[in-house]
Order: sequence, then C-alpha cells, then structure tokens
Amino acid sequence: MDANDADLPLSGVTVVSLEQAIAAPLASRHLADWGARVIKIERPGDGDFCRDYDHVMNGMSSQFVWTNRSKESLAIDIKSPQGKKILDALLPKADVFIQNLAPGAAERLGLDAASLVQRFPRIIACDVSGYGSGGSYSDKKAYDLLVQCEAGVLAVNGTEAEPAKVGLSVVDIATGMYVLNGVLMALYRREKTGKGTAFQASLFDSITDWMSYPAYYTHSTGTPLPRTGAKHATIAPYGPFRVGDGKTIFFGIQNDREWRALCSVVLGDPGFANHPLYRTNPLRMQNRDALQRHIEDLFATKTGEEALRLLDKASIANANMNSVETFLQHEQLRDRGRVRTVQTPCGPVMSFLPALTIPGVSPRMDPVPALGQHNRSILGELGLTEEP
Repeated sequence: MDANDADLPLSGVTVVSLEQAIAAPLASRHLADWGARVIKIERPGDGDFCRDYDHVMNGMSSQFVWTNRSKESLAIDIKSPQGKKILDALLPKADVFIQNLAPGAAERLGLDAASLVQRFPRIIACDVSGYGSGGSYSDKKAYDLLVQCEAGVLAVNGTEAEPAKVGLSVVDIATGMYVLNGVLMALYRREKTGKGTAFQASLFDSITDWMSYPAYYTHSTGTPLPRTGAKHATIAPYGPFRVGDGKTIFFGIQNDREWRALCSVVLGDPGFANHPLYRTNPLRMQNRDALQRHIEDLFATKTGEEALRLLDKASIANANMNSVETFLQHEQLRDRGRVRTVQTPCGPVMSFLPALTIPGVSPRMDPVPALGQHNRSILGELGLTEEP
C-alpha cells in the first residue's frame, strides 16, 4: 500500500467477493477504486465467465477489464475440502462478503448472507440474485436483457413500431450500484453499532426502482408510456432536430422560462411563445409533430454549430449526437484527464477514472488480475500452501 492508498476512504476494508458477470464485480470494483482490498474468488481453469465475453482489449474482455481492475484473483474450488479450508481461514478476515452464485447455491454451501452474519457478527454480507428470495421467480436464472424484458424496460424503449433493449447492461449496472450503496450504509452502521449486516439485492428489484416513472404514469393514466425513439415521451420540444448542414442536434425545454427563451433567442419570434397550439407543455405534446416541423424549418438555414451556439446563448441545455468514436475524442474527457491506462496480463489498456471526484484524493487504478494470480500471496498470508 502506497501513501495515497492509505488516504483513500475505504483503506483497511477487506472485501471477499464470490462473483461473476457484471453486477457483483462492478460493485466490488467501485469499492476497490476507493481503497478497499478486494479478493475476487474465481473457479480454477476458466474463472469468471465474463473473462471470455470478448477478446477485444489486447485479448481480454472489455467488460471484464471494466469491472475488475484493482482486485486480487484467488482461484479455488469452493466445493473441495481445500477450497472450504481456504474460505474458513479467509472469511474471519473479511469486512465484506458479496456473492452472486446461481439461485440456492450459496445457501447449500453456507455462504448466504444470513448464515455468514450468524458466524461472523461483524461481517457485511450481500446476496445478489436475479429476482430476490421468495416468490415464484426466486429460483429462475436471470441475465440483464431477460430482466429488462420482465420489467417492461423494452416496452418503453425503441420506436412506436418496434421495442428495443437498452444498449448498456442497465440492469446489472443498477444492481451493482445498489449493492455498493448497501455496503457503504452497512459499514457506517457498523461504525455506530459494531454489528454486521446481511442484505439482499436483486436485478429485478433494482430495475423496478428505475422503472418507477413509466410504471407510475401507466398506473395513473391507464395507458402505457409511449415509445418515442430519441424524443422525450412527455416533454416537448425535447429530442433530436435536423439542421441545415445535415447534422442532428438535441435540446430540451424544461419550463416556461426556457420555452420563452427558445422562441425569442433561438427562433427569433418572442410572440410564438403564446401561440395557442404551443403555449403549454401539454399543448406542445399534442401538437409535437407540427412544432417539430416549424423548428426544423427555421434550423434549415443554420449549421449545427450555429444552432448550438444560439441554444447556449438562451441557456437551453443541448447536445451533439455523438458516435462512440466521437465520444472517445470528447474534449471534456481530454480537458479533465478522465482517460487513464491500467495494466492487464495482456498489456496496458485504456480505462476511465471513477465518476466521483474527491479533491486531493486519487482513486486506485491498479492492474486487472490474471486468473489465480494472487493464490500464492493470499494463501501465504493465511499460513496455507497450494495443494500440489
């Protein structure tokens, strides 16, 4: 541990994570970013199956690189006598234990959160599952896209003609962040009471919270939230607009002040704000297509840069429609130094800094581990040796 590591807010916290795929590894990586020691337990031979999702980063999986920097890899068979012996020696040293095994597997091994807190009253233990305990889906396998389907996420994404999944692993990401939130709350509780916490997080419950707005809308109106592609489902004007140089720009109006600024500064027609078809957001939603045509007719004489400049002048939020390639060259990433390099067993790769900025504190950006890379050092700490 270097001097900076000692200053990180989670320095001294040891996390043992029996993890695979995205949700649990993402949560533990966030803990590692800010100083926790994360020991990642993997299956001997193949390891976390996320290692083989693709091989685009110097032969490593892009998703594995994203979720596993700054960790130690311990490859053991947890069902074998030797694996159980190692876990029995390791768990008393853990502050946090996270597992996302298949439904029922942790309970059969005595590694579910409730059992662990009984054995180790100060430990913080989290069970990550697809649908939570109880209910007819509790034993059902779950992956990100499948839970998006069950929770209605596809029903609110895409166009009127066709639903679409979210392009990111949004269910896994949501779950990972709730696991992180639960661990941090439990660490704070332990500081006050000395007691550990057993808690659960599920993919379905996590995305249920994120689906609150469309669910409340549908429950209250009796009609589903419409799929509107890149446009906002309930606010206008808000979404993509074509401009004269063939580009597409985005902007959004949130309130009456912004609507009037759009009309006067951007459209050059202050009186248009009081047009009987557009003076309120509900009216603008009813007449959105006609309003879109009116705005795009005026934008036809402007370049994208000119239109964005006018929107900035009017203090109206706006954006370019970037590709991922353009995003990688984004001036905000460059100006703020958000892109770094981390080491992997296959050489250096790019990585983004964690989203939080703490003045005077630099997060860890340590290597992504090879499978079982830390077996010898971890077993040595426990006074054990690897079986021949």
